Amino acid sequence: MEYKGYHAEIRYSDEDRMFVGEVIGLNDSLGFHGQSVDELENMFHQSVDNYLQMCAELGKEPDKEYKGQFNVRIPPVLHKSAVMHARRRGISLNEFVRKAIEDECALTGR
Repeated sequence: MEYKGYHAEIRYSDEDRMFVGEVIGLNDSLGFHGQSVDELENMFHQSVDNYLQMCAELGKEPDKEYKGQFNVRIPPVLHKSAVMHARRRGISLNEFVRKAIEDECALTGR
């Protein structure tokens, strides 16, 4: 689901016999639920709208999903190897990692 630039992951809870959703890509936690697709969609929209209103009231900038920056934790030896490969190619580590992700995503069809 997508609404106002925010996306949600949906699953079905057998235990609760309803759909459960969570807005993804945020530092804050936004969850919602519904027993029908229409109810789920309405609750998703309401959750996002409430979040944006709360941020406005608090003077807080709302989180945006997928800002284009993230931290990756890797073993030091892999970090060193990536830096050395990037240097040999005359590119930055950021460019090296970006290209590696592009290649991997293209290989898996995502």
